[in-house]
Amino acid sequence: MSPFRSSTGLPDNIAGALCYFFPFIGGIVFLALEKRSRFVLFHALQSLIVFGILMIIHVLGSLFPLLGPLLSALIFLCSFAVWLLMIYHALRGKWYKLPWVGQIAEQQLRHL
Repeated sequence: MSPFRSSTGLPDNIAGALCYFFPFIGGIVFLALEKRSRFVLFHALQSLIVFGILMIIHVLGSLFPLLGPLLSALIFLCSFAVWLLMIYHALRGKWYKLPWVGQIAEQQLRHL
């Protein structure tokens, strides 16, 4: 368990995992509430970006008449795998960066 606490009163690792536990919405909530912990802000930004992109791809993929259901199923499996991976790393207190998205989240964190 993390000895550090976010400004929400939760341990950093729990708050970071909650950013992913509620995809997209968790990121928005913790971006609005968190004032102190860079760890939680990073995970909130990364959650917002990755699940926002996955939602857009899911909607665009469903527009294809024949391949839409197959594409949607693959995107769902990918989203589920990312969701589990990120909750696991956040609970362990790791600053795990996803390819491309992690860099964007880190750059945005510098501007906060």
